[in-house]
Amino acid sequence: MNNELKKIALIGQPNVGKSSLFNRIAKKRIAIVSDMAGTTRDIRKHQVEILDRDAIMLDTGGIDETNDEIFSNVKRKAIECAKEADIILFMVDGKKIPDDKDKELFYELQALNKKLALVVNKIDNDNELERLWSFYEFGIDEDNLFGISVSHNRGTKKLFDWIAVQLPPREVVEELNIEDDEDDFLEDFLNPIEDINEQAESEEDDELRVAIIGRVNVGKSSILNALVGEERSVVSSVEGTTIDPVDETFEYNDRKITFVDTAGLRRRGKIEGIEKFALMRTKEMLEKANLALLVLDASRELVDLDEKIAGLVDEYALGTIIVLNKWDENMDTFQDLEEKVRSKFKFLYYAPIIAVSAKTGRSIDRLKDKLIEIYDNYSQRIPTSVLNKTIETATMRHALPSPSGNYLRIYYATQFETKPPRIALIMNKPNLLHFSYKRYLINFLRENMNFEGTPIHIIARKKGQRDLSDEELEEFN
Repeated sequence: MNNELKKIALIGQPNVGKSSLFNRIAKKRIAIVSDMAGTTRDIRKHQVEILDRDAIMLDTGGIDETNDEIFSNVKRKAIECAKEADIILFMVDGKKIPDDKDKELFYELQALNKKLALVVNKIDNDNELERLWSFYEFGIDEDNLFGISVSHNRGTKKLFDWIAVQLPPREVVEELNIEDDEDDFLEDFLNPIEDINEQAESEEDDELRVAIIGRVNVGKSSILNALVGEERSVVSSVEGTTIDPVDETFEYNDRKITFVDTAGLRRRGKIEGIEKFALMRTKEMLEKANLALLVLDASRELVDLDEKIAGLVDEYALGTIIVLNKWDENMDTFQDLEEKVRSKFKFLYYAPIIAVSAKTGRSIDRLKDKLIEIYDNYSQRIPTSVLNKTIETATMRHALPSPSGNYLRIYYATQFETKPPRIALIMNKPNLLHFSYKRYLINFLRENMNFEGTPIHIIARKKGQRDLSDEELEEFN
């Protein structure tokens, strides 16, 4: 459906209020808003509803021109985004007089022959309306010039009315004529509503939501661009280019995949200013994700910060792939590099390691295939009969311990949750089962079933116990 919707691009210099307007139209706080110029650096997409008409909103980046490398990339991507859009909202700061840079960019957009509006923000009261006259020198028609204040919600209705006129109305679904189609109506009416809800829930749950995580400047944005096949994230050699997580959804092998390029993380003492928002938003995205690409720079030595970031992946119990980017710049063999990674990240022993080059595209398709495989492992449900047979074999090979002479017995096992797989052992004295035996059972399950890339949780319960204990809640949270 999204491919059929018209696209609206928000273009303008830094700190003119684009992200604030984006959030107001989207009716939720999606983009990070701050007084610091350059908070938004990548293209953010979101489906919006404007006066009962649907569209895709594209929020483009703006950045301090003193940072030449990033600024040139952001401006280039903003123009590319404008070319892709059907409607362009060019936003300026109404508290400043029009400058040549605004005019130059506006005329460049005007030449694209799109529906174009000049949105003058920060017109906070009636007295400031006089400043609108100075913006007529852009050569814009009066009908396409809007003085608004996003923070005070002034003038936005007129703007929204103009946008809605440019958008096609929603298709009207014809009412069902019961007399002409009575049999079909009765059949649909008699179908249980729960079945429909379950189907919708199943389809929604089948989406791969992949967080791309790593420290600054390891190539996360480059990998995102390589995976989706187009430049959606700004790439530069400047550390911390990505601030607001960028998401991009596409289909691969009939599966819907949403990638989230999270902000690069630094040591706590180096997190300053807007990056504190980035860290908070990164954790929010990890809560929503079900898979993670832990990106490491293979051309540099692994450091303790890499291990701490990997700990976040483990904390949120995500299906995981360790991605070695820039491996073509490393002189070590893959085997040597793999040994270093395994030694550093012992707790992610179940995660496959893939060496890629975002620059050349090497192994990017293999990475996509592996993501789907890991998600299937992450969301699989093992039949109870198979699970119990496997656990029984494991206990025969290595008997349950008898702590202080206590006889332990597992009555049966059942998988009570997926994403990640969580298995309950129903037994007589669950509090006496040592964590080392749980670890043995987890490893045995891995030997006999395909759980590559996914954590497995095992808890011990008494018969009839339904709620998790405080210790179990602590373990899962």
